[in-house]
Amino acid sequence: MTSIYNKIKETSQFVPPSNWHRIQTIDMHTGGEPLRVILDGLPELEGNNILEYRQDMLHRHDHLRRALMHEPRGHADMYGCILLPPNDEEGDFGILFLHNEGYSTMCGHAIIGITTLAIEMGWVEMESPVTTLKIDAPCGRITSFAHIEDGKLKNVSFHCVPSFVVGLDKEVEVPGLGNIKYDLAYGGAFYAYVDANQIGLSLEPGNYSEIIRRGMEIKHAVMEADGEVLHPFEEDLSFLYGTIFIGGPVSEGIDSRNVCVFADGEVDRCPTGSGVSGRIPIHYERMEIGLNEWMSIESITGSVFEGRVVKEIDFGPFKGVVPEVKGTASITGQHEFLIDPDDPFKYGFFLR
Repeated sequence: MTSIYNKIKETSQFVPPSNWHRIQTIDMHTGGEPLRVILDGLPELEGNNILEYRQDMLHRHDHLRRALMHEPRGHADMYGCILLPPNDEEGDFGILFLHNEGYSTMCGHAIIGITTLAIEMGWVEMESPVTTLKIDAPCGRITSFAHIEDGKLKNVSFHCVPSFVVGLDKEVEVPGLGNIKYDLAYGGAFYAYVDANQIGLSLEPGNYSEIIRRGMEIKHAVMEADGEVLHPFEEDLSFLYGTIFIGGPVSEGIDSRNVCVFADGEVDRCPTGSGVSGRIPIHYERMEIGLNEWMSIESITGSVFEGRVVKEIDFGPFKGVVPEVKGTASITGQHEFLIDPDDPFKYGFFLR
């Protein structure tokens, strides 16, 4: 036993056969929401911009998304991203977002996370008091700001793409729930925003399964009934990403709580960066906040994002705004994932 134990202590790394697929990642979280940053091991994607890379990943390499997002390497609520070339020379890099169902158009928590990682990894030279990055997402160019104090990263904010309200107090008939009022808005992705009090839904962690069930019921009803989920310039962005329930705050000093159910029943652990981006024009249009007035929104875990309107902007037929969202992220680990070609579950599975 002693000799075996000694070998265990001496051998800390498995050397895989040459035909196994290796993928290297750094894992993070933003407000509790996971982010798996894929750095090496994916094939080079074909295309000339992020939307084209997104289509290539979907059609030729989606099994690798499943391998990293689904069990046993991931889980039903896993989230990830791939770093890619920018759309043009003015951008710093591009980013593609991954989740349990596919590829989202925008992800604020990933922007906060990857900006944090760029500072921590030394990919960008730290400039005080603000280090700026230009990141090309499927929805467009995002400008992020790493706020530096005393030589250290304090937090990250970003200016989202133009965000706008499609309609306030819209109504949809949801089987089992009846007539539900919702606001439809865009913050890099389209969401249906629903007051959770309408259906007596408590936005607490213990109510997790009910939040998923009701969120997906409302999402599918809106998808079927609402023909206005249309991006003014890009058809590839014209789909409903999720339902966002809004409720009163649990923590003191917070304006409200945000719980997003997106993709195939994922629940965001953070307040949802693109969801906050879409909420900001709703409150601005209702004159509940003014220009440059911050509001604080907490998540189901109690993590907080702050958001404000930076400026008004015309965006096609919409009177939109440029929202700014602020939060923090942390590194949790680094991995070399291995794909054994003989593993019957090599490309993952998905249980809820």
